[in-house]
Amino acid sequence: MIRLSLIIATYNRAGQMLRALESVVAQDAPAGEWECVVVNNNSTDDTEARFAEFAARHAEFNLRMVTERNQGLSHARNRGIAESTGELIAVIDDDERINAGFVRAYIAFFDAWPGAEAAGGKIIPEYPSGRPDWLSPLTERPIANPLDLGDAVCEFPASRIPGGGNMAIRRRIVERFGAFDVTLGRVGGKLVGGEESDFFERLRAGGIRLWYVPGAVMWHIIPSSKLTSDYFRRLSYHVGESQRQRAKMHGRYAKALLVEAGKWCASLLLACTLTPRRSLWLLRMRWGITRGLLARD
Repeated sequence: MIRLSLIIATYNRAGQMLRALESVVAQDAPAGEWECVVVNNNSTDDTEARFAEFAARHAEFNLRMVTERNQGLSHARNRGIAESTGELIAVIDDDERINAGFVRAYIAFFDAWPGAEAAGGKIIPEYPSGRPDWLSPLTERPIANPLDLGDAVCEFPASRIPGGGNMAIRRRIVERFGAFDVTLGRVGGKLVGGEESDFFERLRAGGIRLWYVPGAVMWHIIPSSKLTSDYFRRLSYHVGESQRQRAKMHGRYAKALLVEAGKWCASLLLACTLTPRRSLWLLRMRWGITRGLLARD
């Protein structure tokens, strides 16, 4: 019986998808207890052919691909959820790898904690080309979203949520609260996000607690293309844009502006303690987010 469904959305990243799948088929949970649904979101590269070849070489696993024609990460993840069959749903991305105990850790957690409804695991950034010296903990967060709350199960603090590339829920949560808002999330190469923040905000508003599962580990692979000044500028702007969208959806735009002002004060103070290079990138990030937050719809 399928206990857990693993969802991976992919768009024109066949090579990265296959590296992610290599970690999927290395799972130590019994193959009959889980499935992996890969959602091809209109890829124009050889994603479909390379997946078919990979699945044929690993026929002992429940691997399948479906196609979602509506462009966007939220559309793709929602399609994967709809196509899946497990009582438990875990979501990862195509630019990462997971530890061998990933599936087992989530199944064991939800079995041990029958009242738990939503969870996330550890996220470790991995830099194949080296970690740049300008990267500080604050500027790393929008790029890699590192997450480590220790080695014991605990509740997420109010300031954090599970990362989009390492989260798991019971299916009944989607039936109760809905899935990802398709007006949010990345579409093609556009870097606007926010769909995960919106999803977990709805859960918390409904009284759902978010749990940290240390045994479910994900390595987020950061290519050199995401460590350039241009990418960081665009990413920062779109972080602010997604914050603006969600703030206006929930009628708290004025509060978002006040919070951003407070973050400017904190960033300026922190910049005084960093190296000049790190300070510059921190202030670039803050300025980009502010621009996105203030932009007109």
